Amino acid sequence: MWWSVRVAVLIMLSVGLASCAATPKVMRYYPEMQGTTPEASWPGPESVPRIEYAGQLIGEQNFVSEEADRGRGERFWRWLVGLGRGERRTDQLVRPQTGIVDSLGRILVTDSGQPSVFVFDEAAATYAIWREAGRGLDFVSPVGIAEQPSGNFLVVDADLRSVFILSAEGDPVGRFDDGTLLRPTGLDIDAATGNVYIADTEASVIKEYSATGAFIRAIGVPGDNAGELNSPMHVRLADGKLFVADALNGSVQIYTVETGERIGQIGRRGLYVGNMVRPKGIAVDRDGNVYIVESYYDHVLIYNQDGEFLLPVGGTGNEVGRFFLPAGAWSDGNDRIFVADMFNARVMIFRYVGAGA
Repeated sequence: MWWSVRVAVLIMLSVGLASCAATPKVMRYYPEMQGTTPEASWPGPESVPRIEYAGQLIGEQNFVSEEADRGRGERFWRWLVGLGRGERRTDQLVRPQTGIVDSLGRILVTDSGQPSVFVFDEAAATYAIWREAGRGLDFVSPVGIAEQPSGNFLVVDADLRSVFILSAEGDPVGRFDDGTLLRPTGLDIDAATGNVYIADTEASVIKEYSATGAFIRAIGVPGDNAGELNSPMHVRLADGKLFVADALNGSVQIYTVETGERIGQIGRRGLYVGNMVRPKGIAVDRDGNVYIVESYYDHVLIYNQDGEFLLPVGGTGNEVGRFFLPAGAWSDGNDRIFVADMFNARVMIFRYVGAGA
């Protein structure tokens, strides 16, 4: 008797869900969609804020139906067919590494835990997961990602020791590097020349390539002395400068894009807030302020363009403004700062509002 009732309910739900399959969705910056949006800004409410909380990304759950009851119906459906117990979610971030906002306004996030590239498209209210690095080859440990002037994407896979080219739709179209990378991680592209800068962590140098993949030069000198590079992980181009997160030397080294000459440093190793132990991702806002992920102490450290320490954001935790082993960082033209909060399986989003806003 129970089984016949269950089958009848399944049939009715199948018809009902099929009829609403085309229900329009919208993208929400989680957890706003659950009505729990905190108001947060830094340095704090008593001061003029420099940045404020703007939301989070976690995966498919950022996309919600305009019909409030649909989620409840889908959960009931999954219970009826025996799903939802002990399964691993494949539609949400697991170990986000870094990302970009592309020329179409989509947010692309690399994830070494899936491993894949997540694509959040707010305008279309859709998301996608790109898993293929090449024909018949899946990603193993994707890290760096950048958009070429052509609209293609370069995605670094550290374990595959290569840089892969994906089309604007995520289709594999080739490889970029010359086969000499030892363990590539972060990368960035010079919009003016199309030249590509790749952090080769194992070689402890930055390798520059032309837009067509021809090797040009190595930037930096391996070593653990002042001004040398020891396991660089992420790079960022801004205002004619190349910023390099020098992970094991506890600092960010600065080079000129034109000559590759080292011209400065941000931060140093130490035990105080504002010092670094494991710097990783780097972002730069419209005023040239530099945001550096200090992964070991779960902070984002903000410096001005002269390297003066301005503000810390973070601490260990999963609340708004706290992190658990954060990795990458990037910014967009809307003054948003994105932080890949790796072990919290999310991307935390802030907005730069300026010292005088």
